[in-house]
Amino acid sequence: MVELKKSRFSVKTQDTIWSYFFISPFLIGLILFTIGPMIASLYYSFTQYNILTPPRWIGTENYTKLLTDPLFWQSIKVTLYFAMVALPLNLIIGYLLAILLNQKVAGLNLWRTLYYLPSVISGVAVAVLFTRLFNPNLGWINFFLKSIGVVDPPGWLQDPHWAVPALIIMSLWSVGGTMIIYLSGLQGVPTTLYEAARVDGANKYQSFVNITLPMTTPVIFFNLVIGLIATFQYFTVVYTTSGGTGGPARSTLFYNLYLYQNAFNYFQMGYASAMAWVLFFIVLLLTLVVFKSSAAWVFYEGEVRS
Repeated sequence: MVELKKSRFSVKTQDTIWSYFFISPFLIGLILFTIGPMIASLYYSFTQYNILTPPRWIGTENYTKLLTDPLFWQSIKVTLYFAMVALPLNLIIGYLLAILLNQKVAGLNLWRTLYYLPSVISGVAVAVLFTRLFNPNLGWINFFLKSIGVVDPPGWLQDPHWAVPALIIMSLWSVGGTMIIYLSGLQGVPTTLYEAARVDGANKYQSFVNITLPMTTPVIFFNLVIGLIATFQYFTVVYTTSGGTGGPARSTLFYNLYLYQNAFNYFQMGYASAMAWVLFFIVLLLTLVVFKSSAAWVFYEGEVRS
């Protein structure tokens, strides 16, 4: 009996060793390429570091400098403006598309593929495509606007007042990614709930408000959190469309673009590291607020509320 216990213990130990062995590539990569650089950037955020010379400790000077940097506040303003418009639009349009593509219509799989396909195209390719479309003189969008009677169409990416709205429109190109997640949530709603609602005399609107919407709030919550994080990391498209300048007139100077400029254009690695940690805490704070609010509006199946 003692030998049997020993053998069982050794088998369990061997399984544990093998499990750590198989996940070791991930753990090594996590430490070397994620945790390590994060710790290094935290240290650099308290230093003056330009890559060419060793970092020099300056305490919280980089963080206090942010408070008086007008371009820092401009980047915050641009990013928040984009987030407050683009994120709700993506969530709402994605949800409406998912509802439409959850109906029983001919060629349903084809329509789903067509709406989802743009979201897998590279951000650079999308940016180049829309730069041509939004060209105020040669673009098809202004050509269409003129054909329906708009005498003076916007300058879009070349106009400081219209550059961010143009980027918001461009962000809708990838709404298919949000849509496909909503679609999976909609298909997970038990059909028995709709059958019971019909027996009780509920119409489609009542079924949507009392069944579909509450049952898909976990998916809405997921898309909200992921979209919030992605919005504050917006970079590729705006870098391509503005040539990395944040123009015209700094109107598209997003937070990540200004961080990139400080790090790789001005070689102010310490300042850029401080910006990165400020961004981390901004996103963390907003995410915690969303998580805290979820108790009031996210419903999980089987959950009992008083």
